[in-house]
Amino acid sequence: MLKGRNVLIGITGGIAAYKICELIRMFKRQNANVRVVCTENALNFVTKLTLENLSKNPVSINEFDVEKFNPEHISYADEADIMIIAPATANTISKIANGICDNLLTSIVCAFKKPIIIAPAMNCNMWDNPIIQDNLNKLSKLNYKILEPESGYLACGYEGKGRLCSVDVIFEEASKILNQKQFLSGKKIVITSGGTIEDIDPVRYISNYSSGKMGLALADIANEYGADVTLITTCDTKRNYQIINVKSAIEMKNAVEKELENSDCIIMAAAVADYRAKNISEQKIKKTDDDEISITLVKNPDILKEISNKKTSQIIVGFCAESENLIENAKTKILQKGCDYLIANDISRKDIGFSSDYNEVTIIDKHGCMKKLSRASKSDIARQIFETIYG
Repeated sequence: MLKGRNVLIGITGGIAAYKICELIRMFKRQNANVRVVCTENALNFVTKLTLENLSKNPVSINEFDVEKFNPEHISYADEADIMIIAPATANTISKIANGICDNLLTSIVCAFKKPIIIAPAMNCNMWDNPIIQDNLNKLSKLNYKILEPESGYLACGYEGKGRLCSVDVIFEEASKILNQKQFLSGKKIVITSGGTIEDIDPVRYISNYSSGKMGLALADIANEYGADVTLITTCDTKRNYQIINVKSAIEMKNAVEKELENSDCIIMAAAVADYRAKNISEQKIKKTDDDEISITLVKNPDILKEISNKKTSQIIVGFCAESENLIENAKTKILQKGCDYLIANDISRKDIGFSSDYNEVTIIDKHGCMKKLSRASKSDIARQIFETIYG
């Protein structure tokens, strides 16, 4: 089932390295082409000859082994459809999380733009180290797939969490990614993210607590599913798809309207300020002896409602952030806005929503049908949103 797919397996210096021999066999049985790259320490636990016989390909270790004048870390990154690092030591995880490229494996990771699975294995105390956990969280936020280790008796004599997860789990996760339908291929998806900034004077502004994480997750997953993605955002971010940076609601409206005609779907995940200052002072407003100051606010355009009225065949998706009466308010809003879907999330909860890496939402369509997505990472929520819209 994996015929023609190119799998790159990175092995680091942990005792679980011997288990990767069976993982290579599993991919070969499915007719995948397997290449292996090892750190020098990995060869203390499994031999190069064994890995070459199993993979039917040369095994690379050194960073400056060059084939046909192509730097190996670039050619490997270009060729592979997926990269698996197993076992991943605390050392290698920390290097990757901090952009250190001091061997062939970490250099490949730095140049790799496709899915990467990391399967850690280490002593339980090392696993619990907050520095290692911070590095893993950092990688998870960057869309690396972390397959957590299992608990049990460890080679070092300790008992706890740190054993490499089953190679079956690694194989199944990789197969799922490789067989994932690129069902958004050919679709132009426009997504907004972040909270708009409405100037009062050169140093003050009106905004909100939106971090832009949900919109960014949606854009990342749409890109992963093969869409032509445009992210219109107030946040400073870099991705390999089109980013349009804006600041205010008016700027966001202009950018969205410019993209509307050529888009298949627009998802308004941004938190657009409802009001802006009627007059923006060109100079900093000085403090006076008065106890009060008045600033006249005017209503910002309702971007979601306006594009819903202008759409032709596009799918328009809005977001609804509520602190009370979530479903009732969402049902009212979807009727007012005229969009195809409204995604409601509860901002009163501290474990989801603004600034959190997790969310829990209810999707309501224009016919009133509802689907609740239980608490999960924003990336997982984004996957489920697209599967609901295009499923």
